[in-house]
Amino acid sequence: MEWIADPQIWASLVTLTVMEIVLGIDNIVFISVLVSRLPQAQADSARKIGLSLALVFRILLLLVISWIIGLTQPLFSLFGEAFSWRDIILLAGGAFLLVKGTLEIHAGIEGEEGEHGAKKAPPGFWSVIVQILLIDLVFSVDSIITAVGMAQHVEVMIAAVVISIGIMFIASGPVATFIKQHPTTKMLALSFLLLIGMALIADGLGFHIPRAYIYFAMAFSALVEVLNILRRRKRLTAGAGDEQ
Repeated sequence: MEWIADPQIWASLVTLTVMEIVLGIDNIVFISVLVSRLPQAQADSARKIGLSLALVFRILLLLVISWIIGLTQPLFSLFGEAFSWRDIILLAGGAFLLVKGTLEIHAGIEGEEGEHGAKKAPPGFWSVIVQILLIDLVFSVDSIITAVGMAQHVEVMIAAVVISIGIMFIASGPVATFIKQHPTTKMLALSFLLLIGMALIADGLGFHIPRAYIYFAMAFSALVEVLNILRRRKRLTAGAGDEQ
């Protein structure tokens, strides 16, 4: 346990924790969008279960780290491009986000009615949990493979994961509530899902897009939306004052 007193270890813990928090933004956005259509009590439970599963997945994957590293080994080649299990997982996860985001946007624009005008039932609690479980697995594999190159001790990786999930647990509640209270932000969050899905597919095909570019675009769009919300709130306040 001598490594605990090593400053480099603590530096890697801080760096890895920050990276895990940043990568966890994808998870928070996806979970917040999914639970927004559930009743409040179920939404809170689904959010907590989703983040707990993310923590369990990451720790389990760290405990079989040699197997995780093996996922990056080429499995087959297609059109001159080598594909590994990691690539396949990223492609499947990206496709899932694109389909899910597109369906949610369609439902938001066209309404919840089916082809014959019948209103569709809201998604079931366990249906949401299964979807969260699937995307948790995708994000966990990507997160842990990235973490492998940043720290040498599994204990440091587990500590970083626990801290980051704890922070995500605290932040996800306000984010989910904000999205539910402001419908326009849900459309923005869905567009983020499409952006993340395309980034995962590109990564799976060997075209790595630096996450800094993606998160900058997301942060800029979110800032613009916050300004729009403040502007609408100011108009409503001014309108209420005129009526009095």
